[in-house]
Amino acid sequence: MQSSKSSLAALTLGAIGVVYGDIGTSVLYAVKEVFGSGHVPFTPGNVYGVLSILFWTLTVIVSLKYVVLVLRADNKGEGGLIAMLALASQAVKDKPRLRSVLLAVGIFGTCLFYGDGVITPAISVLSAVEGLEVVSPHFRRAVIPLTLVVLFCLFVVQKRGTAGIGRYFGPVTLVWFASIAALGIPHIVGHPEILGALSPHHALGFIWANPGISFIILGAVVLCVTGAEALYADLGHFGKKPIRLAWFSVAMPALTLNYFGQGALLLAEPEAVKNPFFMMAPDWALIPLVVLATMATVIASQALITGAFSVTKQVIQLGYLPRLNIQHTSVRDTGQIYMPFVNWGLFVAIVLAVVMFRSSSNLAAAYGIAVTLDMLITTVLTFFVIRYGWRYPLALCIAATGFFFLVDLAFFTSNLLKLFEGGWFPLMIGTTLFVLMMTWKRGRELLNDKLREDSIDLRDFLTAVFLSPPTRVDGTAVFLTAEPGSVPNALLHNLKHNKVLHQQNLFVTVRSHETPWIGLEKRLQVEPLGSDCWQVVVHYGFKNDPDLPRALAAMRGRGCELDGMTTSYFLSRDVVIPTIGSGMAPWREKLFAQMHHNASGAASFLNLPSNAVVELGSKIEI
Repeated sequence: MQSSKSSLAALTLGAIGVVYGDIGTSVLYAVKEVFGSGHVPFTPGNVYGVLSILFWTLTVIVSLKYVVLVLRADNKGEGGLIAMLALASQAVKDKPRLRSVLLAVGIFGTCLFYGDGVITPAISVLSAVEGLEVVSPHFRRAVIPLTLVVLFCLFVVQKRGTAGIGRYFGPVTLVWFASIAALGIPHIVGHPEILGALSPHHALGFIWANPGISFIILGAVVLCVTGAEALYADLGHFGKKPIRLAWFSVAMPALTLNYFGQGALLLAEPEAVKNPFFMMAPDWALIPLVVLATMATVIASQALITGAFSVTKQVIQLGYLPRLNIQHTSVRDTGQIYMPFVNWGLFVAIVLAVVMFRSSSNLAAAYGIAVTLDMLITTVLTFFVIRYGWRYPLALCIAATGFFFLVDLAFFTSNLLKLFEGGWFPLMIGTTLFVLMMTWKRGRELLNDKLREDSIDLRDFLTAVFLSPPTRVDGTAVFLTAEPGSVPNALLHNLKHNKVLHQQNLFVTVRSHETPWIGLEKRLQVEPLGSDCWQVVVHYGFKNDPDLPRALAAMRGRGCELDGMTTSYFLSRDVVIPTIGSGMAPWREKLFAQMHHNASGAASFLNLPSNAVVELGSKIEI
């Protein structure tokens, strides 16, 4: 009982650091941007109205939608848009047209995550460092260079893994939440009437009196829920109970106290609107607060970078991106990975964002479109999960998701007003990635169709070969093939050039599925072909780490004894030749050919021993 309590406490502390680091730093810029937009006349009544809108946005979107509803939609304990997409596509698998639309929508939502992954670290770190301007205006010129140095250091340490510093994420973020709560309390004590803004009638009154302004400022209000998607995405790491406990016991109370403290400050000192967060602090606390805020934003950014690695790996295994170099940074935790291409690609995009927009206020204009569209997509997918997966009545499903759909739609349409002020930037990133992913998926389909069209039936081929068998040599040959039952090109090349066949031959197809985990007991599907040959299909979920030698070790006891020292892996390295025809547009075929050429080898992706791999090339026209 005692250990389960300590485990819950440890997971809750971890959730505070990883899940809520992002939303915890939104206090740096949310209130400033709402009033700094110039759309809201500065009156005490409007301060109450805006605070009430911020509080009820947190309550409706985070507490009700994500913590209460969306966290229930776990896919074998996993969360996030990919897990939700897998649940939704499985729920409508008997409706192929709807399923293909949902897959495209879900993948587009995943692409938007990268747009959010660029803007959020940029705006968070920049807004923290901008606190130096409150200390002294002389620091203004140092803000951009210092922000870039902090971000560079953050991305450099990724290859070392976060196991060492990860243990400090929870405690540091807990100190951050305690600090922002402590900043707000004295101002609330000075103006206790500000707590009246907890009543929704202030929000409704403001919206009723200023419908146009209310619609416009939703684009800034959404800043208070930055990172809400992470709450669902990290479900598999922490579980529902710690995430809910961390929100209701620490994050939500601390955020509320700070926002209301900023409101109380604005009632007393309207000129503090230029940076209410830092101006809440006494002079002696400014430098420590800037340092703590920078640490908190780095931790929040770390969670997004780790999420980008994890999501990319899942997308690769679902077949929407080519294989990329994946390095494991922890012996104990297989989920801790480092992807150099993703890491430095993100860094370049974030530097571009900082240099282009130059301030957190300008970046706030870019933020919102991607995240609100992601929230809208999550709500839509949730409807299909609870309607077709859980079989709830239609009226209940519409009631459960319809309200959130309207809220998300209002936020999204408001953010569209920022499209030309910077909103195009994350949309451009998301759209570019979507084109790449759909090109890769379609290209792989065309390639597999071509391979299937040119393929020779494996059983018939082996029957013909064993009528006059070639020389058999000791050891085991593992031939990788895209389709079960077809002769791999590598086998044809081996027989043609080496004129030998190994004593044991495995024809292996690796399949990834729209489920997070597939256990070892369901890993292999084995079919004996006679003459010491087997057809093997290896199954992985999109969260599993592919390890072919380990999977094939389970062949022992099935008449096939594999010895690592005498096993060779034969792979076909296909070169794609784009041709004019009925496939894709010529530019997409050329793009696919380039992506295919630059893809990481199957050997490293499947964790094959480098000294036991034989690659044989062939050209394929699509």
